[in-house]
Amino acid sequence: MRKRMEERRNLSPADDTASFDTSESVQDRYLVRKIDLRLLPILTLLYLLSFLDRTNIGNAKILGLATVLKLSAPAYNTSLALYFVAYVIFEVPANVLKRFDPQVWLPTLTLVWGIVSLCQGLVKNQAGLLGVRFLLGATEAGLFPGVVYVFSVYYLRRERRARVAIFFGGAALAGAFGGILAFAIGKMNGIGGRQGWQWIFILEGLLTILVSLFAYFVVPTWSYKAKFLTEPERERLLARLDKDSDPAHKESFQWVYVKQAFTDHIVWCYALLFHGYAFVLYSLSLFLPTIIAELGFASWQAQLLTVPPNTLAALSIAMTVWLSVRYDRRAIFIIIAAAVAIVGYIVLLTATKPGAQYVGVHLAAAGVYTGNALVLSWPGENVAGQTKRAVAVAMQITFGDIGAIAGVLIYRPNFASHEYRKPHIIAIGYLLFSSVVAAYLWFWLSRENKRKAAAQQSKTLGASDSIEERQRLGDHHVLYRYVY
Repeated sequence: MRKRMEERRNLSPADDTASFDTSESVQDRYLVRKIDLRLLPILTLLYLLSFLDRTNIGNAKILGLATVLKLSAPAYNTSLALYFVAYVIFEVPANVLKRFDPQVWLPTLTLVWGIVSLCQGLVKNQAGLLGVRFLLGATEAGLFPGVVYVFSVYYLRRERRARVAIFFGGAALAGAFGGILAFAIGKMNGIGGRQGWQWIFILEGLLTILVSLFAYFVVPTWSYKAKFLTEPERERLLARLDKDSDPAHKESFQWVYVKQAFTDHIVWCYALLFHGYAFVLYSLSLFLPTIIAELGFASWQAQLLTVPPNTLAALSIAMTVWLSVRYDRRAIFIIIAAAVAIVGYIVLLTATKPGAQYVGVHLAAAGVYTGNALVLSWPGENVAGQTKRAVAVAMQITFGDIGAIAGVLIYRPNFASHEYRKPHIIAIGYLLFSSVVAAYLWFWLSRENKRKAAAQQSKTLGASDSIEERQRLGDHHVLYRYVY
């Protein structure tokens, strides 16, 4: 099958461009729907569980975790930071290992982190919690880049935005789902000699383990040997991918492509953009129950009150991504999302009544989650060359999660006065920084598209559109167009 595709490319190289007509036939739409039904439910569920297992410590905290384990004042924040330290350390190795068959790799990751998550409910002291949180970060590091890579071998560039957003929507759903679960599980306090916060980790860890076993039978393998597709469907899928970008042909690893990623300032901009958004994403998701409780609500009320803002965030992601796809724009919606979040934080800072402040929580959650959903899929659409794209995604997540480390350390006890006033102000600064980076990307990418179009029309660049030339130049090829 691959040989026949190579023959077709050799016979008609002029048709093999990044700007070909991608209008869909009825067969294409049926094929994409079939892929959606196989990939999106299970992969979104895995990410939901991943986000649930990394953030349920926020629900456990207000049920007495810190008191029982006798955590020192900064130890809780340190435990959160250690998760992201491990995530950053193991992100690049995970990006290499993701080349393993996803049908085995992704469920195995889920199984291992489910066991580690369960162990959080068995820790007896501060040292145990710190160690388990580090292991949780190490075991979860491979899921997000692995899934994004799987999307790249099944979907066209323009199709990935919505799929990554749906996948990331699992994070918002995890917040809503986690609040309800924490409220219900918290009532198990005392059963089996364990406290409610312990049961949160144990039961949610068991849920992850059970889903991981099911995932071995559902998560698909690589597109060129996917058994849920017929041979004609596989051929059509690979032909679509080959015309659209570069996932359909095998690219040998070369250090020059790694260098291309590290020396491309736009790749660093994607990393800086997520750095700003990761600060607010994880500080908000991990401290949301505490922030709501600080408004004057009881712990059980705070658990339930995390549900509405997270639900709104999921709806906001769906609506904004639909608009982004419809108008084929990215930066403007990222900036608008940041503006909505900033308004939310300002309301939290200035309002004097809990009800009004709770409205601010909704706005902050909607803006933060929506912006992240758009930010995280941007390099996958705009970076060409398999190795360069893999490194770019790793750089974005790695450098971005350094922002997450800063976020969980800033929301520490000695900054908790006046309902986290100082951390909220710093969060606004990070959102403004991300807006500036998004605006720069908007300007630079649109200018590059115009430059390439003019060069192509005047044939001043004279670049060949052969497979080898496109692979060598990647997204800098004259035929390649950026999404901005």
